[in-house]
Amino acid sequence: MKTEKLKLKEKIGYGFGDAASSMFWKLFSMYLMFFYTDIFGISAAVVGTMFLVTRIWDAAFDPVVGVIADRTKSRWGKFRPFLLWGAFPFGIAGILTFTTPSFGMTGKIIYAYVTYSVMMMLYSLVNVPYASLLGVMSSDGRERTTLSSFRMVFAFAGSILALALVNPLVELFGGTQAGHEQKAWQLAVIVFAVIAAVLFYFTFSWTNERVKPIKAEKVSLKSDVKDLLANRPWWILLGSGIAALIFNSIRDGAAIYYFKYFVQNQSLVSLYLVLGQAFNIVGIIFVTPLANRFGKKRIYLYAMVMATVLSIAFYWLNAGNIVLIIVLQCLISICAGSIFPLLWSMYADIADYSELKTGRRATGLIFSSSSMSQKFGWTLGGALTGWLLAIYGFKANVVQTEEVQSGIRMMLSIFPAIGTILSVIFIYIYPLSEKKMVEISEKLALRRNENQSLNIAE
Repeated sequence: MKTEKLKLKEKIGYGFGDAASSMFWKLFSMYLMFFYTDIFGISAAVVGTMFLVTRIWDAAFDPVVGVIADRTKSRWGKFRPFLLWGAFPFGIAGILTFTTPSFGMTGKIIYAYVTYSVMMMLYSLVNVPYASLLGVMSSDGRERTTLSSFRMVFAFAGSILALALVNPLVELFGGTQAGHEQKAWQLAVIVFAVIAAVLFYFTFSWTNERVKPIKAEKVSLKSDVKDLLANRPWWILLGSGIAALIFNSIRDGAAIYYFKYFVQNQSLVSLYLVLGQAFNIVGIIFVTPLANRFGKKRIYLYAMVMATVLSIAFYWLNAGNIVLIIVLQCLISICAGSIFPLLWSMYADIADYSELKTGRRATGLIFSSSSMSQKFGWTLGGALTGWLLAIYGFKANVVQTEEVQSGIRMMLSIFPAIGTILSVIFIYIYPLSEKKMVEISEKLALRRNENQSLNIAE
C-alpha cells in the first residue's frame, strides 16, 4: 500500500492551527477562572456553574459541527474552509470574553454567560474541522502519528507563548496599576487574537485534503449517528479522553491559586506553567518513536500510570519545596504531553475502523467526538475547580484558611489522579492494536482501488 509522504511545510502548517487554538485554550484553562474571580469580579461558585452549563451545550454542539463539516463541499475541501472563515470571528469572541463591562453583578453574569458561550461555539466551528483534517491529510498510520506530534508540539509552543507573555503583556498595558487591571487584560488578549487569526490562515493555506471516502454517496444523519453509537472503540476512547482532560483541567485551573494562596509567591506561577508546557513538548518528542515501536495503547497506558503516581506524590510537598514542586511538574508534564498525540492519532484510526465496518466515512463526526471529550473533560474539571474552591470556603484576594489551602493542594494532586486512574481503566480495554490497524488500512486501500477500477470501467 503506497502512501504519499507529507512535506515538512505541510506538517508545520498543520501545527500552526493548534498553536492558535492552544493559546486561547491555555488562557481559558489556566487564567479564565482567575480572571472571572479576581479581575472580572464574580464568585467561584457562579463561575463553576457557568462553566458546567455553557460547556455542556458547547460539547453537544461539537457533533453538529462535525456533521456539517462532513457534508461540506467546496474547492478547498470539507474542513479547510472553516479555518479560513472562522479565524476572524474566533479572535473577536476571545477579546470579548476577556472584556469587563461596566454592568452590575447580574449584568456581568449574563455578559459572561453570553460571551463565553459564543466563544466556545466559535472554537468548535474552527477546531472540530481542524482536528478532522488530520484524518484526510494521509491514510498512513505513522504519518498520522507524526502529524499529531507536530500538532501537539505546536500546541504546546502556542501554550508556552501565551503563558510566557500574558503576565508581561498585562503589566505592559498597566495591569499593576489599581483600576487598570480590566483594560490591561483586554489589550493583552487582543495581541493573542491577532496572532491566532494569522496562524489559522497559514494552516488553511499550507495543508491539503487527500483521503477520499470509498463511495461518494449521500448518507442520512441518522445512519451516521447510529454507526457512531455502535462503535465500541469510539466509546472507550471517548471515556479515556474525558478522564485525561479532567486530570489536566483541574491541575491547570488550580495552579495560579496554588502559588498565590499556598506557596504565597505568585511570581513563580509563570515559571511553573511555562516549564510544564516545555516538558509537554519533551513528552511529544519521545512518544512518536516509542509508539511506533511499542504501540500507541501500551505507551498511553504507561504514561497514565506514571502520571497517577507522580500526582499523588505532589500532595506531600510543602510550600517551601519549590525545587521538588517544579521537578514533579516537569515529570507529570512529560506524561501528559505524550498522551495527547496518541489520542488524536487513535481517533483517525477509529475513522478507518468505522469506514471498514460501514463502507462510509464520517471523519468530521468522529473527530468531533474527540473535541467533545475535551470539552466534557474540561467542563467537569473546570466546574469541579470552581465548586471545590467554594466548598473549601475560598474567598478571592484574602488570606486563606488551612482548609482552603489543603483543598487547593488536593486539586493539584489527589483529584487529578482520579482522572488518570479512570483513563488507565478505559485505555486498558481499547481494542485497536497496531497489528489490527495495519490490517484495516490494507483492506481499505484494496476497497478504494477496487472502487476506482469500477468507476473507470463504467
